This record gives sequence, structure tokens and C-alpha cells, in this order.
Amino acid sequence: MLFTLATCLVHVVTSTSFQTGFQVRLTRVDHGLNYTKLQLLQRAIRRERSRVNWLSKISKTAHANDVLSPLHSGSGEFLMDLSIGSPPKPFSAIMDTGSDLIWTQCLPCRECFNQPIPIFDPKQSSTYSKTSCSSEFCKALPTSRCNFDECEYLYSYGDDSSTQGVLATETFTFSDVAVHNISFGCGLANQGNGLSQGAGIVGLGRGPLSLVTQIGSQKFSYCMTSIGENKTSSLLFGSLADINSSDGKLKGTPLIRNSFEQTFYYLALEGITVGETLLPIPKTIFEISADGVGGTIIDSGTTLTYLQEDAFETLKRAFISQMKLRVSPQDSTGLDLCFDLPSDNVSEIEVPKLKFHFRGLDLELPPENYMIADSAEGIVCLAMAATGVLNIFGNVQQQNLLVLHDLEKETLSFIPTNCGQL
Repeated sequence: MLFTLATCLVHVVTSTSFQTGFQVRLTRVDHGLNYTKLQLLQRAIRRERSRVNWLSKISKTAHANDVLSPLHSGSGEFLMDLSIGSPPKPFSAIMDTGSDLIWTQCLPCRECFNQPIPIFDPKQSSTYSKTSCSSEFCKALPTSRCNFDECEYLYSYGDDSSTQGVLATETFTFSDVAVHNISFGCGLANQGNGLSQGAGIVGLGRGPLSLVTQIGSQKFSYCMTSIGENKTSSLLFGSLADINSSDGKLKGTPLIRNSFEQTFYYLALEGITVGETLLPIPKTIFEISADGVGGTIIDSGTTLTYLQEDAFETLKRAFISQMKLRVSPQDSTGLDLCFDLPSDNVSEIEVPKLKFHFRGLDLELPPENYMIADSAEGIVCLAMAATGVLNIFGNVQQQNLLVLHDLEKETLSFIPTNCGQL
């Protein structure tokens, strides 16, 4: 059904009968700020520190699910534009593939952080409806309680942020597509530094509360422009998700299931090559153990790629031995490995190739997806770091790749794309 709202045509679907495609613009949280690439990277690293620590912690204790399940990764680096309610009210929210709940701040707000637009008022929307305690969505919440048959929730994140409020359903509009009956959290008490970039979070994880699951889209993808580039990125659903794959011979790597953790997108990473050398890293370092610990996830909200400490040290030694530059003594960058640039011919620096071997496909990255140079500082740095037992494939390594999640085939593909032109 088509109807006219203002001067725009809006295609209306329900959350259980999603058969169309749409594109949402993404903006980096530091978009438009006057920083160098290295400075932007440093700001992102500071923001994600708690997120990465928590991701590692939750993986270490995956078998202790009753203790840690109420917490999720939180924060993120990309804001998505959408609208809520009838008539639709625009807002920006953090896109997060590491959590499931969709939520925004609502009136009457007991404790809310500052946001650049008015807080959503459910009383002004004709399609807002509170969710009963018997709802499957209410039962899917990690922490909830029933108050006069209203489902109240508490959803906490690993960066000490949290949202508390009432679970409800509402119409959400993405570009020109309005989707009815989306379950979301109407946040009445929200706190934490990790939430200050947007008016809420849109969870894109694999759990039942996420946007991906609710709209029933069999495919979604995102395409991230380079850090420091003054262009928007894209999030695509349904028929638009594989917009840049036309040959029908797309290679994919399996999306792995972890029975102890339903939210994250796990990948089958099998090895890493630096230059022409396949690194001597045991495959077990990249795999999920029998009790759900470890493994390798791909995450939109984590900037760097993080490897288990022994794996990272092996990779670090390979770069040191193959780079024809002196290791920089600087320790103020927040990055583990930097090299001093020569005083001339900076544009002709040679760096070794970096290739990730996933099951079923090999991904060779362009140098700008793992080396960040700063001529003013006179250094070039590796955009990777060490962590605990969980390996995380971050968004710097995903720049200018259409990252296609095919949930029907349970595969993920990387398609080289000029993301700023989508």
C-alpha cells in the first residue's frame, strides 16, 4: 500500500512481512570534525576501550551465562538516520551489530542524556502501543519485570551505559519505508558516556529483539567509507543488500553459531598472511572452544582489529621484520606498533601485504585498511592490537568493502566497493 506523507511516498510494510529493500545513511560519530586520520583513530580507540574489554570478558566467561547475559557490547562508531512514530519523528541512533535491543529516549524521562533533537513523546504518536508481559519480545529480554501487565526492561552495556524503560511497539521509517509493529525500548532512565553520540541504539545482532530479526530480512549489508573521509556510509536491507554483487559467483565464509552467545556474528578465521609468510598461529586461537569461549567475531562498532595476544605478537614480529622502517619509540599514540616515516618520499612507503584466510575465501586488504600514516607526527601505525581470547575483526579493516550478511545461507561476503558512491 502506498500513501502520501507530506511530499514523500512512503512504502508501508509490517515487521513480519518484510519483502522489500531499503538503504539507510550512516555517519561516523566524529564526522565533520577537524582531525587527522590518526587523531580520529585515537578518539575511536578511547571510546571503544570499555567495549573491547567487555567483549573479551564475556567471551572468557561464556559458560557463566546466568551472570553475564544481561550485558551487551554498547557504544559504536556509526549513527544511522531513521524516524519513529506516526507522524514520523526523525532521530539518529547508534548502529550496533554487537547488541540486539532497539531503543530511544522517551518522555516522560526520569533520567536522560542530552540529545540534539526533542525526545520522543509517545503520546504524540497514533501507532505507539505498550507491550504486554506475555509477549515473546518481553520474554526475550535478558532482564525484565511485569508492572500491571506492562513489560519493563533494563538493558545494560559493557561500557557501564544502560537504558531502562517500557517495551513497546511502534512504526519505524527507514528512508521511504515504514515498518509497523517494531518492538523497541522506550527509555525513561538512560545513562552512560557510551550513549552520548545518538538518541538511542539500533541493535543489529542475531537475537530475537534485533532489527534484522524483527523485519525478517534474509540479507543485510553495510559499506563503510574510510576514516577521515567526508562522505556518508550505507546500511542496506533486503533486495538492496547485495547491490554491488552482480556476477552470481560471490564467495562467502560461513557465519558460525555459538550456542552460548546468540548475538554476535562469528566467523571461521583460519589464518593470517603477512607479506608472503603464512603466520605460525594455531587455528585453535581463532576458534570457539567447546564451552563457548573465544572465537572470532566481525563487529561494526569496534574500530581496530583485535587478536588474541599470542597471535598479535606473532603478527607484530612479522611486520617489524618486513617493514623497512625503524620502529617508533613513541608511546602516546594508543597504538601498539608504529614506525618512523623517512623525511622524504612519504608517498612511496612500502608495506607488506596483509591477508586474512577465512574458510572459503581469502581477503587481502588494501594498505589503508591496516596502516595509518600521519606526516605531521612522522609516523605510520598498524591499526590492530592485542586483546584477550576473543578475536574481533574491526571496522577499519572493513573500509570500502560491502559486508554482506546472507542469513538464509548463513554466510558473510566481502565485496570491494567505493562506499562513498552508493
